[in-house]
Amino acid sequence: MAAATSIEDVQGHADTRRIPINKVGIKDIYHPVRLKDRTGGDQHTVANFNMYVNLPHDFKGTHMSRFVDILNRHERELSVESFSKMLAEMTEYLDATAGHIEMTFPYFVMKKAPVSGVESLMDYRAAIFGEHRDGKTSVWLKVVVAATSLCPCSKTISNYGAHNQRSHITITAKISEHMWLEELIDVAEKQASCELYGMLKRTDEKYVTERAYDNPKFVEDIVRDVAVELNAEPRVVSYVVEAENFESIHNHSAYAMIEHDKEAAG
Repeated sequence: MAAATSIEDVQGHADTRRIPINKVGIKDIYHPVRLKDRTGGDQHTVANFNMYVNLPHDFKGTHMSRFVDILNRHERELSVESFSKMLAEMTEYLDATAGHIEMTFPYFVMKKAPVSGVESLMDYRAAIFGEHRDGKTSVWLKVVVAATSLCPCSKTISNYGAHNQRSHITITAKISEHMWLEELIDVAEKQASCELYGMLKRTDEKYVTERAYDNPKFVEDIVRDVAVELNAEPRVVSYVVEAENFESIHNHSAYAMIEHDKEAAG
């Protein structure tokens, strides 16, 4: 039997340029995941991952295959807590002092129509991302929520009717303890002119039309009202709130953003 030959680890060589790298790793890899939702059930979805660590100035390269290995180890159900553990595990496994994971995925919530009660799924774009640095882990949640906004100016100046538009409300929140994605979705939908539903009967269509007309909001109103809700939420440490209205009477969008760090504000 031929003797096993050792294969040289080129990435493990020393580097003499003395320049550290802030992030090195893999980007845009898809992997199946199971997510725990607020109802107590599991959602099977596919997430897109970016995974990075820092690299000291004296290391030539990192071990790229270990990132994929980490994903394959975590076939089990993911939550905010297990995501934090995976982040710390990855950082330690790659002998780094800092690690970063971004996980984006479609997320679904079963909703009842407001009058008929008919049930249908609504889809949202969601993300969990975090950083593990010097033994401490920080986690952010992000949701993009489609909703209806109705223009207060149009309603005021028109003899009848008012123009409305589809609005995307984006909340990115750094959290200090567990929050459900659905809780951030609830905040966004509550502060829109009206929320969206996957299926509506005629009685529901009448309701959502009149609900939006009775609750007109500019993009400025939406981001401020969402910010008020997040300011009152002790689990949210900092946040970015964005609203983009895809205008129905213009060929451009209206946009507003608020960024706030409660810790920095004292």
